[in-house]
Amino acid sequence: MSIDYTLTPIGIVRSYLKRLEDAPKQGHEGAPDAWIELDAAYTAGLEGVKVGSEIIVITWLHQASRDMLQVHPRGNKNLPLTGVFGTRSPHRPNPLGIHRVKVLAIEGTRLKVGPLEALDGTPVVDIKSAMPRDRDA
Repeated sequence: MSIDYTLTPIGIVRSYLKRLEDAPKQGHEGAPDAWIELDAAYTAGLEGVKVGSEIIVITWLHQASRDMLQVHPRGNKNLPLTGVFGTRSPHRPNPLGIHRVKVLAIEGTRLKVGPLEALDGTPVVDIKSAMPRDRDA
């Protein structure tokens, strides 16, 4: 089953996080706010996005390994090897990152969002409106 697909980035992350070892594992673990710079061709796609709303940012984790199928969860060698599909590891055949963030500011084609654990220069491949969180959880 080998079908090729093409993803076209719509923007890029601008963050002070420059190295993998500087980034928290998840956004809620101390990730900073960051900017998403959209390509001007996608400006109309921002219609309806408002400051204060939550969005899902889908990134291409360009520094991740694509040949790993098992990892020690959270990089902890004391934990048993686990299949990547049962983890949130960035290292996987198609290294898509999924980040639920809050829109903090909108300046033209730039969105300030947070918290975002993606590195500076990470390609953004899509943005989606976030579904409301389950209030009973």
